[in-house]
Amino acid sequence: MKVSIREAVASDHDDLCALFDEGDALHRENLPRVFQKPRGAVRSRDHVLGLIADEAIGFFVAQVGDGLVGLICVVIRESPELPIFVRRRYAVVDDVVVKAEFRRAGIGRALMEHAHEWAVAEGADSIELNVWEFNQGAIEFYQTLGYETASRKMSKRLGQAGSRLV
Repeated sequence: MKVSIREAVASDHDDLCALFDEGDALHRENLPRVFQKPRGAVRSRDHVLGLIADEAIGFFVAQVGDGLVGLICVVIRESPELPIFVRRRYAVVDDVVVKAEFRRAGIGRALMEHAHEWAVAEGADSIELNVWEFNQGAIEFYQTLGYETASRKMSKRLGQAGSRLV
């Protein structure tokens, strides 16, 4: 199977939406209090075109034959201008999706390597990502690529039994 990684283009919109929806479904199933099925397109054409046009965003797809089988979106950021922070330029992976039937075939790794190369070319000194705690498969995948937990985002529902502080 020959996989090619290329920049996303406007004509990919429908295929990108199908990929986003597959990734979104996992999140909806595991965190229905946070994620829901949209009524229209999972990502508007304007949203996708904005990602493609933004020079601070690397938006890439994995293609096998004529079909898209994966995507990655990575954003360049700068540290805040506060004395506590070391000045740095870094990348953040916002989205990674590989179609279920193509997982464990090296496509996710190829997308991540492409994102790493793009980030370095853009002057980033590191790359970060967020992953939901329920997504143990993704956590293990990122660990095989050398990612380590740097922080933990925690949540608490309010207004329910047991939510009072003692």
